[in-house]
Amino acid sequence: MNDLLQLKGQFQYGKANAPGAPELPKGKTVTSEHLRGLASNLSSIKMYWEKGAFGFDPIVTVAYCNIVAKSNRIRRILGGPGGKAGDYIVGARFEGEGKDIHHEIVHCLPMDIIVESIELLENCATLVDKRYGGTIGSDDLKQVNASGIKGAAGLTKSSFAQTIRDASYVSRFYVSTAHETIEGSAIVSVYDTGYKDVRSFLAGLGVGLDLAPDRVLENAIRLEPDEYARLVAKYPFLVSMALSDISVLTPEDFGIESEGSARIPEPGNEPIIGVLDTPFDNRVYFADWVDDHDLTPAEINLDASQKKHGTAVTSLIVDGPSIVPELDDGCGRFKVRHFGVATGERSSSFAFMRQVRTIVEQNRDIKVWNISQGSIREIARNFVSPEAAILDELQSRFGDIIFVVAGTNKTSVGQEKIGAPADSINSLVVNATSFSGSTADYSRRGPVLDFFKKPDVCAIGGDSTKGMPVCTATGKYLMSGTSFAAPWIARKMAYLMQVMGLSREVAKALIIDSAAGWDYSGDAWRGYGQVPVRIEDIVGSKSDEIKFTLAGTSEGYETYNYGIPVPISKEKHPYIARATICYFPQCDRRQGVDYTSTEMDLHFGRIDNNGKLKSLDNNRQGDEGVTTTEAAARKNYRKWDNVKHIGEELKENGREKKAYSTGMWGIKIRTTERGYGPDKKGQGLRFGAVITLKEINGVNRIDDFVQRCSLRGWIVNRIDVKTSVDIYNAAEVEIDFE
Repeated sequence: MNDLLQLKGQFQYGKANAPGAPELPKGKTVTSEHLRGLASNLSSIKMYWEKGAFGFDPIVTVAYCNIVAKSNRIRRILGGPGGKAGDYIVGARFEGEGKDIHHEIVHCLPMDIIVESIELLENCATLVDKRYGGTIGSDDLKQVNASGIKGAAGLTKSSFAQTIRDASYVSRFYVSTAHETIEGSAIVSVYDTGYKDVRSFLAGLGVGLDLAPDRVLENAIRLEPDEYARLVAKYPFLVSMALSDISVLTPEDFGIESEGSARIPEPGNEPIIGVLDTPFDNRVYFADWVDDHDLTPAEINLDASQKKHGTAVTSLIVDGPSIVPELDDGCGRFKVRHFGVATGERSSSFAFMRQVRTIVEQNRDIKVWNISQGSIREIARNFVSPEAAILDELQSRFGDIIFVVAGTNKTSVGQEKIGAPADSINSLVVNATSFSGSTADYSRRGPVLDFFKKPDVCAIGGDSTKGMPVCTATGKYLMSGTSFAAPWIARKMAYLMQVMGLSREVAKALIIDSAAGWDYSGDAWRGYGQVPVRIEDIVGSKSDEIKFTLAGTSEGYETYNYGIPVPISKEKHPYIARATICYFPQCDRRQGVDYTSTEMDLHFGRIDNNGKLKSLDNNRQGDEGVTTTEAAARKNYRKWDNVKHIGEELKENGREKKAYSTGMWGIKIRTTERGYGPDKKGQGLRFGAVITLKEINGVNRIDDFVQRCSLRGWIVNRIDVKTSVDIYNAAEVEIDFE
């Protein structure tokens, strides 16, 4: 087996090309009738808002014809003369099904811009009638860009061209008054109307919403049933998302296997994993390894049965290899700091959010957190759950932590989609398989927001045929569920990060890459695949493979290095390859389906004779003269997903690749921002990449690769499990100075 290689070198940075003049897609037309229809939509909104006298800027929904890229969203309409419509976006959702699915983007903007847009659309419609017979096409607009539109009152060339392009993507404007029906208390988010303090804003609406500070967390508020009813009765368009505050947790079945005692040595310098679950029962044999914090209300008397779940989860993290020898992962034992935050079958989502934030902020020494609790309720189509949003926010704010989250279990026929907080985009979400490797029958699936791949991976969690052995204070049990798959991945993440010293980005990429392997095909229930049991199979590679990691930060539109010297044999590259990158973007729940702030587009492959990178997946997004629809970019290149995996299929008779004159391979990451304006949330955002090369003739060329890399100025570190353990143990030795 070959060691994992860590390559450290210099990345180069490049700027994006300036956008050209606004044009219509070839063959596309816009009619004066459509322009006047859009103007009429805005006139109706103006009248509605003036009649309602709501006291804040209008909230307008823009319904697009399909899923649109940021570059194809309106700029001039609803943007004023400066063309800054994007600055007023406050939310986004998907509507429709199948081929009819489309974006609906919500704007909150001053009334004077709406008035100006109405006049603009009317003037454009008049010009289209006068000069183009009521219909303007792509060639006509090109001529406008080339020659101008002299004599058109109140219109400039750029304003007219951009308005025509804007209108070609929009079907209508309207005010959405639909709202969710909620039973019991609700967690509600309202659109950002420019308020500085949401409590003061709600109190001024005149519907009796004078909220205490503990009922507000970021942009989420907790409302009682009558308060929610009053809000949506008068201001239904203000609510961006709402759901019940009470989350029914997925249950687990316990079946006793045997009783008896076990032994465990005293804890030493082992890494600590944080666990957020039901309270811990300290009567177990491994209690000395657990720092227990019961945060349940003092007035609730918990019996042993209500502590079983959390104790069972922690047993696998502390002493999993001893409890389940056939799943010995080679990671040893871990200490646990256990926080009891859930009781029984029902919990408050709002209380969970507040507790998790406080716990993580006060325990910054913990880098890996395990959450094996989840909701029965399926995730919503158009927004991430508030519980998941808190996890994503914490992982973005603190650049060295990760949550490993169970994928939640199916509890009824027809229940398919995962439940909160397994819709957390930045977290590593784990589904379960049986011991034989088949998908567990209780598995639930993604995607999240109709797009993001969740779960990320799967691991053994047991089933009715063979359960997962766990330990509690009342005996050894056989259990099954995603709750007992997640701890095995939490152990591996803690080992990679805290023992081997890898960044969370690289560690997550290693986990996902090991699950995908050479036969990845994609699965809504299994994510990128099943993670190998042994840590060596995640870190190392076969003797005919070269696996190496790269890490860097995005400092420009393009971050690249075209100097990876892959060995050549007889003027050929005898390899197939795969690559995985992970990053942790900022997320904004208020933006709905436009949840992640930053896109990193992965390109990896050979450098041709013209110095251009030929990506493995033929990805040419961003290349000059190349256009890709938003739907195709999401489907083929996972645009906006924070995990990218590309790879070639392992075939019995693989073909060697041409070696160009450069002899080099390269990696390029193109970074784009979701938002508009000067705030660059992707600036300095870290990424971790794992690249694997497989020699199709079975030859071990790792030494040749290391030598070539060193000659090219790369610093190459060999990483193996044993050496990493020795270094970790030496670093953790306490020295007494006399």
